[in-house]
Amino acid sequence: MGKPNKLKIIPLGGLGEVGKNITLMEFKDDIIVIDCGMTFPEDEMLGVDIVIPDITYLLKNKEKIRGMVLTHGHEDHIGAIPYALKKINMPIYGTRLTLGLLENKLKEHKLGKVDLNTVKHGDKVKLGSFEVEFIKTGHSIPDSSALAIHTPVGTVVHTGDFKIDYTPISGDVTDLHKFAELGSKGVLALMADSTNAERPGYTMSESTVGDTFRELFGSAKGRIIVATFASNVHRVQQIINAAELNNRKVVLSGRSMLNTTTVAYELGYLHVQDGTFIDIDDMDKYRDDQLVLITTGSQGEPMSALTRIAFSEHRKISLLPDDLVILSASPIPGNEKTISRVINKLIENGTEVIYESLAEVHVSGHARQEELKLIHTLVKPKFFIPVHGEYRHLKSHVNIAKSLGMDEKDIFIMENGQTLELTRNKANFGPSVTSGNILVDGLGVGDVGNIVLRDRKHLSEDGLIVVVVTMSKQDGKIIAGPDIISRGFVYVRESEDLMDEARVIVSKALQECEKKKITDWATLKVQTRDALRGFLYQKIKRNPMILPIIMEV
Repeated sequence: MGKPNKLKIIPLGGLGEVGKNITLMEFKDDIIVIDCGMTFPEDEMLGVDIVIPDITYLLKNKEKIRGMVLTHGHEDHIGAIPYALKKINMPIYGTRLTLGLLENKLKEHKLGKVDLNTVKHGDKVKLGSFEVEFIKTGHSIPDSSALAIHTPVGTVVHTGDFKIDYTPISGDVTDLHKFAELGSKGVLALMADSTNAERPGYTMSESTVGDTFRELFGSAKGRIIVATFASNVHRVQQIINAAELNNRKVVLSGRSMLNTTTVAYELGYLHVQDGTFIDIDDMDKYRDDQLVLITTGSQGEPMSALTRIAFSEHRKISLLPDDLVILSASPIPGNEKTISRVINKLIENGTEVIYESLAEVHVSGHARQEELKLIHTLVKPKFFIPVHGEYRHLKSHVNIAKSLGMDEKDIFIMENGQTLELTRNKANFGPSVTSGNILVDGLGVGDVGNIVLRDRKHLSEDGLIVVVVTMSKQDGKIIAGPDIISRGFVYVRESEDLMDEARVIVSKALQECEKKKITDWATLKVQTRDALRGFLYQKIKRNPMILPIIMEV
């Protein structure tokens, strides 16, 4: 008898981090891709716009790819798809709003013919050895799905991002009956959202935010400016509801807010009375107490609408004394400082600001411990893989599974690039595959790597010195220079003595080379750099990047 065929689960992103979610499932000659998201750069990724997953493994196995299935339309799940499609053509399956938001992105990237297939909750899609069933779940965006992936060795349930909300905004009640039905038939493995696994209890219903909005809107005397995630369609709906209840017009500000809201409205996921939306240029036709502005910038992003308003840089919106600003979001880890800076600037301008710690203006879209326990109890998986979150979130989710009686040997904390191989009765780690971060800077994809980042960090911390020397081609003697140009190192006018001494040091180093009859440029540059670096460090304990330029005449 030959070896039994194994199902391989291969996460390429989303583990040990928040965002950049992408997981592959492989059986024999078939691969399916679950989501393909992006994340924001960390502080040390200077100048980088976004981070996308490394899909080298997919490129090597592109003939095996049968399709991509999407859980929902958030950027951390669909944001990297245009970059993947530029290299691999594959059919994509998702619900109506998810594909509507994706189409917008594909237009921005000028991607023409893409095989997009709309599915409804309850539909099953056959992709090679796999049959994928879409299950309705609740989240902070409509049309979210969990996936039941039926494979030759058993069923894998992937929850996607979810929470269990019994009073949702648009009827997206999680289909617990389907989870129970799958559990009763037998589930090989559960892959479940771990974002809120550290937090006890239940996540509050999205409708509680609506109650807070109605209260705040009813007592506000001037304009109301609400900053939230553009993709949080449920939240935008509640802001609109509260505005309409108080006879206020709604203005949208920020490109992503306009794009997402337009798609959601056109597809029927936002319900708005005629005349509620007005153009930003028509604001002056209404009194301040008749206006609500919905903007981007809840994370303090430097170029977002709210940040530009706070720092008086917005072309069409200026702060007024009676404005009420509501930040309807919680900080993504790492964004606390930028948000705090914007809040402080708003308050400094005399504006009243309400944020999460002052009122219930935000609830999470992710399940807490009791909701996770419910899914585990219904699904009753043989094996469990916590997904979506940093290591501490994954570990907390492991503890939840163990508290429900699951054996530790059946639980697998995975890393990006690791392979988990499953048969009907066994699960073991297999060989790892290539994974990691691809950095997108402007139109450049992957051309910024560790060396470039190291240089940027060096320049940002210590500055740059350029040494320009003109030498004779015949005898190697200095004809002109050395000239020294400083950028971000010292202010030259106030450091003329230091610059003069530096020129002398460089001249001496080159004269030494001349005596030793050294003429190759590489050695001359190294000697110049080493002499100047030693002098500057000894003199002022700084270590700038030194760039020697030697010209021959």
